Amino acid sequence: MRAELERFAADVQRADGVAAFGEPTMLDLATPSGRSRHLVVRDDDGALAGWAHVDAADPDDVVVELAVAPAARRRGIARALADTLAHDEVARPGRLRAWAHGGRPGAAELAAATGLERERELWVMRRPAGAGPLPPLRVPEGVEIVPFRPGVDEDEVVAVNGRAFSWHPEQGGMTADDVRRREQEPWFDAAGFLLARELGSGTLLGFHWTKIHPDEGPVGEVYVVGVDPAAQGRGLGGALTLAGLHHLAARGLDEVILYVEADNAAAVATYRRLAFDVDALDVSYRLRSA
Repeated sequence: MRAELERFAADVQRADGVAAFGEPTMLDLATPSGRSRHLVVRDDDGALAGWAHVDAADPDDVVVELAVAPAARRRGIARALADTLAHDEVARPGRLRAWAHGGRPGAAELAAATGLERERELWVMRRPAGAGPLPPLRVPEGVEIVPFRPGVDEDEVVAVNGRAFSWHPEQGGMTADDVRRREQEPWFDAAGFLLARELGSGTLLGFHWTKIHPDEGPVGEVYVVGVDPAAQGRGLGGALTLAGLHHLAARGLDEVILYVEADNAAAVATYRRLAFDVDALDVSYRLRSA
């Protein structure tokens, strides 16, 4: 089943130019968490025509992604999947959320027809190759930036991440197991997972986890930048961001992407100063409250 769903996701991405399923869904296929389930629709010949992934780990925030095979579209399959989910036991009003990657018009129409309201926009920003040299890296006084140590630093990173993203519905819930699962991915590189520590005490203040997409250019990614709220105001966010960008540039990756909440004005302004611009968007829809 895993191989079939991975082929399905790849076919959809080739047809649409954007992935229909996010990284958490694809990781769940590779190493099932036991907290999700799949709804599939098959043609008469058994071919996979539609797939919905339902992550119900948090009953107050059930997350859905769905897609229809390119050859099976305009037959009502997406609406059938959406209607099934809307009447599912997990779909209590206000608690079911669906991602539409790429913000395609068809997704907005389906959302409106099934009682889903636009809730959030996640921007994909890109720093193109040829954007010019990066500003020099200046590490704040009393701080050192060192690489992540697998098997040692997971718990500290998770603790800082939880405080830094306590407001974020996805990132704030990262666990040590989530980190270890990503350590098994082909793209993982501990040297590109940069930690800011207080000199002397070694206290973890923040981190910048970079990622490389080998099949897309390759392209680098500002995967996660997190700073402990207790260490805010010291310029760590900017320093860590630049440290990661310099790391990627040293590996020949001048083209870099990142994901950021559209309403995070401070972060967007920082990234624009570094020559990032909006390249695409993902939209989160939520089932209307009763």
